Amino acid sequence: MLTAQGRSKRTALAGLAALGSVVAASSCCLPILPFIFAAGAAGSSALLTTMRPYLLGVSVAFIVYGFYQAWRAKRCRCRPNLLSSLLLWTSAVVVALSVFFPQVMAEAAADLLAR
Repeated sequence: MLTAQGRSKRTALAGLAALGSVVAASSCCLPILPFIFAAGAAGSSALLTTMRPYLLGVSVAFIVYGFYQAWRAKRCRCRPNLLSSLLLWTSAVVVALSVFFPQVMAEAAADLLAR
């Protein structure tokens, strides 16, 4: 049986995993450090473009798993850590925006990298 701290870590890990897969799914539009890794980014961009639906599905699955872990913690009368709850909700918002508004997310990331 897991303790509250163990569930909180799993919830935070699920949120981080969801963010990581969203970054991987969005990297087809925004290769990181394009001048240094131009050739590698082009190859990985082509690969990640074809894998985007699967990566987004994995992101949604991790978010669902994180909410399930948080629900189980509450059911056992364990309060989840505030940081893990905040991370989970932030991850859920980022994943939802990436699924429903991918171009908006790509433009926001491009503006952020251009600064």
